[in-house]
Amino acid sequence: MADTVIEVCSAGPDSLGREAQLVQWLRGRGSVLVGYSGGVDSAYLAAVALRSLGPGRVLAVIGRSASYPMEQWATARAVAAQLSLPLLEIDTGELDDPRYAANPSNRCYFCKSTLWERLVPVARARGLASVIDGTNADDVGDYRPGARAAQEHGVESPLAVAGMSKADIRERSRALGLPTWAQPSSPCLSSRIPYGSPVTVERLRRIEAAERALRDLGVTGDLRVRDHGDLARIELRPQAIGYWSAVDRRARLAAAVRGAGYEHVALDLAGFRSGSLNVLAGVHAG
Repeated sequence: MADTVIEVCSAGPDSLGREAQLVQWLRGRGSVLVGYSGGVDSAYLAAVALRSLGPGRVLAVIGRSASYPMEQWATARAVAAQLSLPLLEIDTGELDDPRYAANPSNRCYFCKSTLWERLVPVARARGLASVIDGTNADDVGDYRPGARAAQEHGVESPLAVAGMSKADIRERSRALGLPTWAQPSSPCLSSRIPYGSPVTVERLRRIEAAERALRDLGVTGDLRVRDHGDLARIELRPQAIGYWSAVDRRARLAAAVRGAGYEHVALDLAGFRSGSLNVLAGVHAG
């Protein structure tokens, strides 16, 4: 089967040196609150912070909401337990903000504003010197309206400061024994809904159920179920499309997604593209 684990061969030649820069940056701050989702970037950042500063100077905080997949929440808690990472969970409730629920192209700005409005006071109350997130060097040139919210709340991005790419982070995560090193990227479930289409709990649950059904079917690697109303558009890794395009397997894909509540299912032959809804909407960085 063509759908294999993620490779890290594109990591830079000096990822260990960049990790040393990250450690120096963290020690310079003294104590940190980590915005923690349990994804590749935030898990690595939390692990390095814990090793650099010790458990009394690090707090990882999960912002829980309907757009946060349950499986990712379970992974986040499992990794925190493995690391003995101090962990706090806070409900964010961004769907209560009509500006977010309307799903404009800067939806992430409202989401991150809500998140940091909750987390920054926690850091202050606990005497933690800095609030940090998992933005990496690859993210800097992408369209990320949430980055403006982070800047407005004084949130810092030490992975980007140290010049660490996603490949660097995967390589160093594997070296540190983190189970997230090969984990596919998984932004919030709202990112599967085209801009201008309302974000609702029902749509988020349907997306989550469809992606879980495909995972249960055996789909691995990068995966998105894009919600276009009654139509679900499946994006797989390009290397996996041929395998899942076989008549019998394609029928199983469609049946799994229909079981989650969609009437129509399309397999996107262009394959997985991070931010593909940005492309469809004509949204770009800057």
